[in-house]
Amino acid sequence: MTARYATPEEIDNWDSLILKNPDGGNVFSSLEYAEIKKLTAYTPLFIVAGNVAVTVLEKNTLPFGKLWYLPKGPGVSSAKELFSCLEALKPLAKKANAFVIRAETELPSSTAPTLERFGLKKAAPIIPNPSTITLDIHDDLDEVITRLPQKGRHAIRRAERDGVTVSKVDVSEANAKIMYTLLSETAKGQFGIRSYNYYKSYWSTFEKAGLGQLFFAYFEGEVVAGAYAMSFGEKSTYKDGASVRKRTAYGASHFLQWNVIEWAKSRGATIHDFCGSPPSDEIHNPEHPHYGIGLFKTSFNKEVTDYIGCYDYVLSKTRHQAWRKIGEKIHRRLYYKRTNDYYY
Repeated sequence: MTARYATPEEIDNWDSLILKNPDGGNVFSSLEYAEIKKLTAYTPLFIVAGNVAVTVLEKNTLPFGKLWYLPKGPGVSSAKELFSCLEALKPLAKKANAFVIRAETELPSSTAPTLERFGLKKAAPIIPNPSTITLDIHDDLDEVITRLPQKGRHAIRRAERDGVTVSKVDVSEANAKIMYTLLSETAKGQFGIRSYNYYKSYWSTFEKAGLGQLFFAYFEGEVVAGAYAMSFGEKSTYKDGASVRKRTAYGASHFLQWNVIEWAKSRGATIHDFCGSPPSDEIHNPEHPHYGIGLFKTSFNKEVTDYIGCYDYVLSKTRHQAWRKIGEKIHRRLYYKRTNDYYY
């Protein structure tokens, strides 16, 4: 397998190439996602390795060189394909003065021992769903809802019966601010979030591309929950979700999510990804920081999917060791001090 930079024509049709990858494509490898990441000091690169379209986010990490990050990529379906793809990328990466290629595929966690035998080094995940919960929505939605756990099914029907309504809304300035306020309130003590500008740009970019949709749930005339979802090929992704702290309507977030699923199904999705949960061996641990998130998502499907997460394909052992020991900490701290935002 050999690798080359994509032609301008291929870049113009990048999403269609990503969807042809062996893994069926991932929205976090899309052209739109690469464009968004320019806001966090990445330079997008587009490479074709054999029959795999690879989105690369390059970050300058002076004096160590370049870090190449493959968001949810490369889009392979086996450890053997992953290693072959990384080997093909190696000459281009070295020429660009990269010291590491950080891959983040959705290969199952059972693949990890094989990757370590290939010499790859475990790294901290960047996209926060190394473990997640998905829902098979191949069948008619009447059948899908009957297969949900009783808690989720009851919450959806109760919210609808009690008068909760859900609408698809545009990413206007007003709606974006409402959603960001909800997200900020929900995040407290649960997870970190980026700036308003980042989220507004993110939501707008995917909306304009016809890949994203903002939803609000209402009760007695007030917005009580919001969600932003993306649909890419046969997979939909629940990117952002939030609700008011004071629960005014039982099941509002469940009914909102069900409307997201209906939207995704109408766009041809067959798998809905709730995008993040505690790992399978921690899903029932009330001390886990994301226990509440897992509790909500397991009301749609109790089975957790664990991926391998991030692995580093080391190109320069010396620079990589220095980066892991001290360089990464310094860069992250300085970047946050300068931008009040996350490094990756």
